[in-house]
Amino acid sequence: MARPDKVAAVTELTQQLREANAVVLTEYRGLSVGQLKELRRSLGTNASYAVVKNTLTSIAAKEAGLEGLEDQLTGPTAIAFVTGEPSEAAKGLRDFAKSNPQLVIKGGVLEGRALSAKDVDTLASLESREVLLGKAAGAFKAALYQAAYMFTAPATQAARTIEALREKQAADAA
Repeated sequence: MARPDKVAAVTELTQQLREANAVVLTEYRGLSVGQLKELRRSLGTNASYAVVKNTLTSIAAKEAGLEGLEDQLTGPTAIAFVTGEPSEAAKGLRDFAKSNPQLVIKGGVLEGRALSAKDVDTLASLESREVLLGKAAGAFKAALYQAAYMFTAPATQAARTIEALREKQAADAA
């Protein structure tokens, strides 16, 4: 028979896994409490970081319908539950791991798809959503300017040709 505290922990983990856009699993062995606080701050407001028990997390992942986490649930595990922009949290974890090599990124899940540690690093190297949207807007704006130029070019060229003919006729008449 399951203990009520463990049932509550699994229920809470299941809810967090369902609500998260992305989940990143890490090994935190060797980090002090102060370093963990610093890591939580570096993740920002769109992610929470919690130390979890592997067996309870495995049960919660099955209940939440997430595949691919069981292989990564070995050793001391902590999870970053990302509710906002996944690339920002991945950048925070990657940058913290660079300065604190005790933090090892194991992998994770993004929108139901399992991620390896390399995939998380690739996600961290992506630019933020706002920057990508800005670049797309700039490309659309450039395309609109080019189209406007193409539409006005024949009229401008015709006006220049007519003006050149007038100048030529004026020079011939003189």
